[in-house]
Amino acid sequence: MTARRRHWLMKSEPDTFSIDDLQRVGVEPWNGVRNYQARNFMRDGMKVGDGVLFYHSNCAEPGIVGTATVASEAYPDETQFDPKSDYYDPKSTREQPRWYLVDVAFERKLARTVTLEEIKRHADRLGEDFALVRRGNRLSVFPVSAAQWKYLLSLE
Repeated sequence: MTARRRHWLMKSEPDTFSIDDLQRVGVEPWNGVRNYQARNFMRDGMKVGDGVLFYHSNCAEPGIVGTATVASEAYPDETQFDPKSDYYDPKSTREQPRWYLVDVAFERKLARTVTLEEIKRHADRLGEDFALVRRGNRLSVFPVSAAQWKYLLSLE
């Protein structure tokens, strides 16, 4: 296994796109992100080969359910140009796109979900910079340190 440069946590609602969906398709564009900070992480921070913690949100048992890999450099999210899409942005143009995405490749499902409640119980070990447990954080994409990555996967 090659050494990863960076690590990320990416949230998805399982009724929209789940770890099982990613396993089935193999590689998927991570579209529909409409937060500038999350977009900047994908556009400016992510590199091919970076590790992803796949997190199910807005469900009965939110938590980390698998791992994936960043499989492409960032490129414009096509949904911003489609008036029929929920993610359409009329202010975005092909010449000056606002929204970017990366492709994400399935790696593995965890043996069990590392739940949000469990993560909160270990917050002191993850540090105050861990965005998932920071009050008011709603980001769907954010960086995870190598130490946080290792610790979170040790909870599996």
